[in-house]
Amino acid sequence: MMLKRLRLHADESGAAIIELALIAPIFALMTIGIVDMSNAYSRKLQAEQAAQRAVEKIMQTTQDDTVENTLKTEAKCQINGGTPPCAGRVTDADVTVTYRLECTPAGGGAITAQTDTNPVTFDALTCTGGAKESRYIQVTVNDKYTPMFPIHFSALNGSDGTYHVSATAGMRTQ
Repeated sequence: MMLKRLRLHADESGAAIIELALIAPIFALMTIGIVDMSNAYSRKLQAEQAAQRAVEKIMQTTQDDTVENTLKTEAKCQINGGTPPCAGRVTDADVTVTYRLECTPAGGGAITAQTDTNPVTFDALTCTGGAKESRYIQVTVNDKYTPMFPIHFSALNGSDGTYHVSATAGMRTQ
């Protein structure tokens, strides 16, 4: 009887199946996480490209519309596809155009900066005391990515269950 008990204890048939059953869910979750994070990163890269191409479009022409509207339309069209008005997941509310004025004192010292989203009030801003002016324009594109699987990484997703991605591009105008 003792000999038979030893043989059962030494029998390892089926151990690989049990190990696989324990490890497979972990591998599946890792794969799902990698796929979702890759898709979210792809969405971020798409937003970065849209912001950069909008700035490039401004450098080429602004004859048909204002600078702000051209930037918004171009960023939307890059993400949503198509021709203007380019309706889709990114709207005018998701694209922000910001103007920035930096004043560098002539004798050195701290650089002061002022930002504005209104081009009319921004044009009225000036530097005082002979400081050198540097003017910039930047476009920020915000987008959301809804994961394919209901697994969320708490530090990366918003309270609405989506990943929020944002991209900014800019250039000096003067």
